[in-house]
Amino acid sequence: MFTISQETPDDWWEVESLYDLCFAPGRDALSSYRLRDDVRPVKGLCLVARDDQGVIAGAIRHWPVRICPEGDDSHCFRALLLGPVAVHPTHQGEGLGGLLIYQTLGGARALGWERVMLVGDAPYYSRFGFSKLADVVMPPPTNPDRVLGLALYPGAWGGVAGQVSKWSPDMALPQA
Repeated sequence: MFTISQETPDDWWEVESLYDLCFAPGRDALSSYRLRDDVRPVKGLCLVARDDQGVIAGAIRHWPVRICPEGDDSHCFRALLLGPVAVHPTHQGEGLGGLLIYQTLGGARALGWERVMLVGDAPYYSRFGFSKLADVVMPPPTNPDRVLGLALYPGAWGGVAGQVSKWSPDMALPQA
């Protein structure tokens, strides 16, 4: 049994320890992390799951990013960057990661977001509806085959192409 709640500032160190445990050293050198520097995660889409002893067994975060056509910063699209999502090794295989993903995808839709993207393994994330984004480019050194997206509304990725870049403070967050 897990208790799922919003991540709070008091959870930060425990969540970061979980990410350190679950991911390779140097995870914060990845291009996804450069998109998160000095940007706040989306309130309401950062969850922790605690086991029956109160220990964080899983965590997920989402960050706003923008996708801009080459040379045109005035017509950027908003998207959520899912990740990281992690489950403590003692709870892997129990469906907790999927539960966190499904719960935040529903929350993203309720908050008015149209599209979600991530960098990850297509065989795992395809079960949630993610597929390769051929026209969306993450900063290097990202493998383009691992850039995946999910439309929260039909056609939400239609016509979206360009470079993923850091969220701009002048872009408004969706209003539910």
